[in-house]
Amino acid sequence: MLFRQVYDYIRIRMKRGEWHEHDKLPSVRLLAKELNVNRLTVFKAYQLLKQEGLVYVKEKSGYYVSPEHLNNIDAAYQGSALKHASAPDIRNKLSDIHRVEASNQFSKALIDPGLLPNLFLSDYVKRVFDLYPKLMGTYSTAQGDEELRTVLAAYLNQQFYTDCHASELIITTGAQQAIDLITRMWIRPMDAILVERPTYSAALDVFRAQGARLIPVEFAPEGYDMEQVELLMKEHRPRFFYLNPTFHNPTGYTLPADQRKQLLELAEAYQCLLIEDDSFHDIYFDHRPPRPLYAYDTSGWTIYIRSFCKYVAPGLRICAVVGSQDIIDSLIKAKSLADNGTPLVTQKIFLHYFQSTRMQQHLEKLRIALQIRKDVMEEELRQSGLPWTWASPNGGLNLWIQLPEGLSAQRLLEEALRQSLTFVPGAICDPLDQTEDHIRLSYSFMNEASIRIGIRVLAQVASDILDREQM
Repeated sequence: MLFRQVYDYIRIRMKRGEWHEHDKLPSVRLLAKELNVNRLTVFKAYQLLKQEGLVYVKEKSGYYVSPEHLNNIDAAYQGSALKHASAPDIRNKLSDIHRVEASNQFSKALIDPGLLPNLFLSDYVKRVFDLYPKLMGTYSTAQGDEELRTVLAAYLNQQFYTDCHASELIITTGAQQAIDLITRMWIRPMDAILVERPTYSAALDVFRAQGARLIPVEFAPEGYDMEQVELLMKEHRPRFFYLNPTFHNPTGYTLPADQRKQLLELAEAYQCLLIEDDSFHDIYFDHRPPRPLYAYDTSGWTIYIRSFCKYVAPGLRICAVVGSQDIIDSLIKAKSLADNGTPLVTQKIFLHYFQSTRMQQHLEKLRIALQIRKDVMEEELRQSGLPWTWASPNGGLNLWIQLPEGLSAQRLLEEALRQSLTFVPGAICDPLDQTEDHIRLSYSFMNEASIRIGIRVLAQVASDILDREQM
């Protein structure tokens, strides 16, 4: 809800010490103009702050910071060394779930380490150190190793019939860093951005930490309502639209090619960057997905994030970001401040493995293995006797499951954790925090036997909850 985002914006500024005890806050009219929102939205935010004792009202004068606001904002900080310079609230709900030790890990959209080419990779580690004996004593540039960028540009050009040059790429330490750098460069507090509903949970937390105003776009198996997308762009003039159009996380949906082309027309018309997160493009089962949006882009409105972490070697954390020269120049500056360059040793290891015949053989085997695991999970869900529903994806790592009527994802998670089982509840993937009737199950991390056991545990937990509810 938008007034909650305005509430958080004011609260964070108070916590940072930008407004002190008894300071007068901006009027409803001025703050609404500054944030480009309706006056009623700001009024509701101020009323909530007043209700919680963070502000008080002087008649015919306005809103003021309560002298007790520090205690009310966060008592945990009181008496701490951080009391006068505390960090803003930062959340990563997905990471919190991943930290839970569990026997049945359906929350991790990662490849089972047993499916990765570990022995082959060790061969390339030795080869790289033979070729570059001084590698460990050398920094990469902030933009990334030129040899790797040249190879990846040629690969993308061959795959998608584009005309990408190595200078238009930057190497980041995984897609997560790419999202973070882009957000830092293009977002200021209360800037509007479009996000899919649902979407990648950690990206939402990055956007919220930067103070973005999240405008949801519903994503269905058939794609977006393009008229709605245009209305939202026209009304909110968003800074960008973050989207994951190919084997979408968490749903597994894939945006049709015709909608990709329409999006580019809208992006140009309304000056809205498209941030295309494409981490699963090569994880397809029956047929290749459509070309990415950036492959259709002739006007430079797309920033393409292509991660290779998931299915090559997660520990190497290699991601390529493609954009126009001015976009890449901005990201190089941000990257230089973040870490001054992804480690050169990981870039070189990835480079030599990526070009090998073994890499293509690995991909072909991985697709088969993941499709088998998806089929096993779907079979167990169908045989459980419960009315789960989902759209079977043609790639990716996840199933987006609608729960039986009357079953809450949060309640199911609480009970599942007691049985040493994790999954991702739909609410943390929802920019509105409201999706309580869906969960994300990842079939990539556990083997077939473990998937069968885990789904049976999950089904039993769900049945027990529903039985108690009906008593």
